[in-house]
Amino acid sequence: MLTIGVLGLQGAVREHIRSIEACGAAGLVVKRPEQLNEVDGLILPGGESTTMRRLIDTYHFMDPLREFAAQGKPLFGTCAGLIILAKEIQGSDNAHLGVLNVKVERNSFGRQVDSFEADLTIEGLAEPFTGVFIRAPHILEAGEDVEVLSEHGGRIVAAKQDNLLGCSFHPELTDDHRVTELFVQMVEKHKQEAVV
Repeated sequence: MLTIGVLGLQGAVREHIRSIEACGAAGLVVKRPEQLNEVDGLILPGGESTTMRRLIDTYHFMDPLREFAAQGKPLFGTCAGLIILAKEIQGSDNAHLGVLNVKVERNSFGRQVDSFEADLTIEGLAEPFTGVFIRAPHILEAGEDVEVLSEHGGRIVAAKQDNLLGCSFHPELTDDHRVTELFVQMVEKHKQEAVV
């Protein structure tokens, strides 16, 4: 059985675990770097990216997370998690993990009070998916090795590059688990290829 971790420092951790388990995989809340060895893929949840970065540094996760990505293990960043993955952040000289070849803009859909839901067409899903946007970032620019999976109002809100998946919205806050399922499939594919 696949085990998918959720970085348990901040954000919608329980909701992601629920979604992972609904997709038939085992979920593990990851609070220590050594737990990364126990998981086949990892979700970086939404939350507050600056706080999350501070906690990543405090608990010495930065190098282990980069190593995890370098090994080709799948990573999925949602909302703040997308900002953590991005190579470039608008208005900032310092990226966090800097592994996903995109430039993101923080809070580009407005503040908490401007939260909204929207039906999204997502590559790989037959029916529209309801995206929940809360102080959401969006992808300003995607590198040529990045596959754009979804746009909303002319803004890129989901993208994939090799073993990396990122989205602006919160897929875990609905009872529709198809976006988590896309990630589970990426993890499954990677695990099978690693065995070969």
